[in-house]
Amino acid sequence: MKQILALNAFDMSAAAAQGGALAARLQQRARLFGAASVLFYRQPLEFVRAQGCWLYDTTGTPYLDAYNNVPSVGHCHPHVVEAATRQLGLLNIHSRYLHPGIIDYAERLMATLPPALSNIAFTCTGSESNDLALRLAAKFTGAQGVIVTEAAYHGNTESVSMVSPSSHRHWRAPAHVRVVPAPLGQPQEFITHVASAIDDLTLHGIKLSALLIDSIFSSDGVCADPPGFLRAVIDAVHRHHGLFIADEVQPGFGRTGTQWWGFQRHQVQPDIVTMGKPMGNGYPMGAVLTRPEILKSYCDEVGYFNTFSGTPVSAAVGQAVLDVIEREDLIGNAQRVGNYLRDGLTKLASRHATITQVRGAGLYLGVQVTSAVTAESIINALRERRVLIGAAGRLGDVLKLRPPLCFSTQHADTLLGALNEVLASADPE
Repeated sequence: MKQILALNAFDMSAAAAQGGALAARLQQRARLFGAASVLFYRQPLEFVRAQGCWLYDTTGTPYLDAYNNVPSVGHCHPHVVEAATRQLGLLNIHSRYLHPGIIDYAERLMATLPPALSNIAFTCTGSESNDLALRLAAKFTGAQGVIVTEAAYHGNTESVSMVSPSSHRHWRAPAHVRVVPAPLGQPQEFITHVASAIDDLTLHGIKLSALLIDSIFSSDGVCADPPGFLRAVIDAVHRHHGLFIADEVQPGFGRTGTQWWGFQRHQVQPDIVTMGKPMGNGYPMGAVLTRPEILKSYCDEVGYFNTFSGTPVSAAVGQAVLDVIEREDLIGNAQRVGNYLRDGLTKLASRHATITQVRGAGLYLGVQVTSAVTAESIINALRERRVLIGAAGRLGDVLKLRPPLCFSTQHADTLLGALNEVLASADPE
């Protein structure tokens, strides 16, 4: 299995070979950040500004961003920037003081979710959100067993890292964790795998606490269809008194089109929903939403407080993001442009044998190619054509497309044109 940080990563040992100022910058970074220094591409990029779906390097050259989901409504959206700047000039303090903005934002965000999820705890990151969600589930169920997919990524705290196989170069599941294959191509088998995992936990004397998945199966290689295939899985989890934690960091906020949340495509009811930085367009914020009895069970014994979450500034930013999604019809845009892009990719697949399958929903698409080596080659060839995409999948053989939600059909045409050029150059004579 490919470690998520190793997908299309720059080899820092090649820094000196880059030459000139770039080599010096790379060597300085390696010296300061050590083994934690990770960069994309065979030839790294240095960006100095951004707007909408475009990133600009030090020479002012624009690159089309079809990769970054964190700036969900577009890089440096002026409405979001103005909201953050205005509130920073007034007040930014922790949430143990009353502030109308925080309450108003919580009410508005909850209105997009099932009514039963009526309590919220703010965090700063998706990692913190998933960490808290696991603790809530364990306390409420009195159990420890967790089921995740085999190439899942849910964050980087210690407990979340233990349920994120793709974070590790050599991963062995802890005793309380079971991994199941992602439902790529055969979603009807997912229920069988989850049921077997529950049985195996029981066999080893471990009760089920939670199934933790993101409904687009992003790190596993992207799987969205058919809508509704998760219902039988969640029913099985609930029959065994476990909870369903819906990690909405990547599929949430309308990215999959038609609805606010990825889990809604499957008509399922999560017990806990987690969110991360896309809710702030890159501003560091996250959230956990759950039923009151689940949160109370935890807080009766432990309590929860986070200094930098739920601040007036994060509330102002969050409100601005919701404004933009609604005013600019970005959920509808994700559906329309996502369908347009998927159709274009399917046409490319009919002409180029390198593409073996196109999957996804809205503006979260996965393009299966023949190998991880091929995927890396395509990604770097697109980078040379100033189009940025990523990689995913257990083997690293899936092109991952998740642009800002303001991605247009014109942007899609640029991406499709560049990808067609790359694939044509690789086609046999």
